[in-house]
Amino acid sequence: IKHGRVAMAAFVGYIVQSNGITFPWPAVGGGVATPTGSPPEQWDALPDAAKWQIILFIGFLEWFSEAAGTHYMRGGKPGQFPRFDENKELVPHPVPIGSLYDPFGFHKNKSEEAKAAGLVKELNNGRLAQIGIIGFLAAQKVEGSVPLLKGIVSHYDGEPMAPF
Repeated sequence: IKHGRVAMAAFVGYIVQSNGITFPWPAVGGGVATPTGSPPEQWDALPDAAKWQIILFIGFLEWFSEAAGTHYMRGGKPGQFPRFDENKELVPHPVPIGSLYDPFGFHKNKSEEAKAAGLVKELNNGRLAQIGIIGFLAAQKVEGSVPLLKGIVSHYDGEPMAPF
């Protein structure tokens, strides 16, 4: 479930970045211009400090999910991320939302059947997103590897699996 969620965010982010949609403010401080180009080229253009900030934040989320929640291999519910507002002693500063999933409580009154159907949809969408994001990266690295993307995504000369 976790990998599917990450892949869905990556797939949408790739499409958004590829179409030049950015925040209206500079993405990097210190006078560094917002990176342009394809998503892997944008990653390459980020300063190492920005890359470390992203990687360490993801590491914090991983640590928090293990420290505040019960791992699914130890009886926890698969895909359930612990709430920030119920584990304030583990969060280094105030967080404006209670949880990453359903921060505004829209789904708290859903029936178990609706939740189960939503989980099946999430699993299927996550699987497809994993295929999609790898397809984008493959099409950029190996010309013609994904025939439907030929001429749509630009070639990338870097190494997409090397973060630094």
